[in-house]
Amino acid sequence: MSTATPSAQSLGFIGLGIMGAPMAAQLIAAGHQLFVHTRSKYPEAIAASTAVRCDSPAAVARQADIVFLMLPDTPDVDKVLFAAGGVAEGLGAGKVVVDMSSISPIATKDFAARIEALGCDYLDAPVSGGEVGARNATLSIMVGGTQHAFDRVKPLFERMGRNITLVGGHGDGQTAKVANQIIVALNIEAVSEALLFAARAGADPARVRTALMGGFASSKILEVHGERMIRRTFDPGFRIELHQKDLNLALSSARALGVALPNTATAQELFNACAAHGGKAWDHSAMVRALEKLANFEIGQEPPAEA
Repeated sequence: MSTATPSAQSLGFIGLGIMGAPMAAQLIAAGHQLFVHTRSKYPEAIAASTAVRCDSPAAVARQADIVFLMLPDTPDVDKVLFAAGGVAEGLGAGKVVVDMSSISPIATKDFAARIEALGCDYLDAPVSGGEVGARNATLSIMVGGTQHAFDRVKPLFERMGRNITLVGGHGDGQTAKVANQIIVALNIEAVSEALLFAARAGADPARVRTALMGGFASSKILEVHGERMIRRTFDPGFRIELHQKDLNLALSSARALGVALPNTATAQELFNACAAHGGKAWDHSAMVRALEKLANFEIGQEPPAEA
């Protein structure tokens, strides 16, 4: 990680939700002037800061040299960039658009071409690490775009994250994020099955988790989400509906590529089951609840006496 302190710059940030707000706060704390816009209520920390609230994405782009986006899905990015009053209206040559949302790699390539036609640079830079990573500036950031644009923005990425990689060209950052979400979903499913099995067999799932943390099965998912499953703390975090969106990207892209992702499809069905039980806003670790429904048994419940 670079130890250089980037000079204060005029930055834009659009999308101040669970992830966007703490990410923007990191840039403000580094001394940058932020011009911000969000479709929902401004978070208290941002409203009380030096950030200037703008009435449209275009207004943000007019004021900022580098504009960051952190939005829920592909249509949201499309609208913020190209609808009336969108970012594209406010751009001037030499500016940079950095989309840190998790969206379609195919759409990203189109968005990049349209922004570059305006004389600007475009980076897709989705993140991993969740709200905790955003608050602690420890996000992993997967970037697609040109080397010169990456070099320009990297000092700002370093204010928000630690593991920062230029993966390749436009769309490759999004492809890496989709791959990340496949791995995360399948790990959540594996941890869910393991802890449910242990609890139903009569073992203390908390002690089983502790034992597994010292071996080859250890993982960040077992550490963080395994504890959520045991403690039943399913406030997001990262919402199931957002992980569903990411796995939809994985499965639709896989169909286009002729690649089979059978376990990804299974994980998506478990998320679908949670959503059907009113859980689309649960943390994605709550996938375990779908497996508990199938087993008619919850982690933390006393196993029934054997006949």
